[in-house]
Amino acid sequence: MHHFEHKNNELYAEDVSVRELAREHGTPLYVYSAATLRRHFQAYDSAFDKVRHITCFSVKCNSNLSVLHLLGREGAGADIVSGGELAKALEAGIAPEKIVFSGVGKKYWEMTYALRAGILMFNVESDQEMELLSSAAADAGIPARMSLRINPDVDPGTHPYISTGLKKNKFGIAIERAPELYARAGEDPWLEPVGIDCHIGSQLTQISPFLESLERLKELYTRLQKMGLSINYLDLGGGLGITYGEEDPPHPGELGEALSDALADMDVTLVLEPGRVIAGNAGIMVTRTLYTKETELKHFTVVDAAMNDLIRPSYYGAYHRIAEVTPQDREVAPRDVVGPVCETGDFLAQDRELPFIEPGELLATFSAGGYGFAMASQYNSRPRGAEVLVDGDRAHLIRERETVEEMIAPEKRLLKRE
Repeated sequence: MHHFEHKNNELYAEDVSVRELAREHGTPLYVYSAATLRRHFQAYDSAFDKVRHITCFSVKCNSNLSVLHLLGREGAGADIVSGGELAKALEAGIAPEKIVFSGVGKKYWEMTYALRAGILMFNVESDQEMELLSSAAADAGIPARMSLRINPDVDPGTHPYISTGLKKNKFGIAIERAPELYARAGEDPWLEPVGIDCHIGSQLTQISPFLESLERLKELYTRLQKMGLSINYLDLGGGLGITYGEEDPPHPGELGEALSDALADMDVTLVLEPGRVIAGNAGIMVTRTLYTKETELKHFTVVDAAMNDLIRPSYYGAYHRIAEVTPQDREVAPRDVVGPVCETGDFLAQDRELPFIEPGELLATFSAGGYGFAMASQYNSRPRGAEVLVDGDRAHLIRERETVEEMIAPEKRLLKRE
């Protein structure tokens, strides 16, 4: 569910006209709904009320400070994968004891930063990383709370680029090796093994992969207990899917019920890392039509948003619903919605049944609140767009549109002219 709907033949974000937002802030423009973010977080978090848990929003999904601040006020922690994301989470007011640090390539300075911040734990992904974490902890004089990220070799049934729990993926440690590494961590005076971590992928539309992973982790948990290790946290990651088009993912309540029942015999705090399911349908990207172009084979609608603004269609072949901001009663036909970037792969939609759109008219790309702006770039030297957060009848600019001067400043300062 979300709070983007047409009223009197015009798209609104909650009680604010999207057309007026585009007029004031320009396009491409990301627009988020505060009510949707709150509702989605509470629906997910409350689904696990039967068990002790911490819901850590996946910062990589949407790292805008205002979005993180809003979710933090709702009770969210943060799942981070970089020192930059840690800085954002802390700046947004998220308590460090509700932050978990994931990712396969943590650097020494990032580990030190997180140790001094007092985060909940590190999700360690290799034996070499564990060794470096021990060194960082010793140098800082702060023991590192940690879990091992387990690769359970479970097929999540999702796009291969966002599948993370198979043996061929770069993530995690084979479950067979885990007891050996836990034993080493338990003997290290600067490491405190306190949890088990597992994340198998994103945009999952079935509960069974979660349960299959959990069963394998429970066996490991029992073995670690027999080894005398106190495992207090079980991090099951995120990954629950959303509806972009025809998908029918389970409701968070179904996942919560299934996992709560399966965890009934475990004395642990469950850590969750949702991202897309919270933010995905809480945002849209608004773009303005520049030109229309007809060829013998194709009808093109050229807009001012490109793959650098929303890369998911080009990168994943992902579907995003596209609709007119001010609908007209016009005949539809298959059209490609394409951007200005100099790549054939620069498209928002291909062969999509859409009406003829006049230059100057606005389109809204839905389900863009997660992995939208967060994945934007300056490719083709295109400044990144603005972000707006709507709360009821108020709209707040939460990221200014980047200017060309700001974009070139880091290079311009260093340019040596002969």
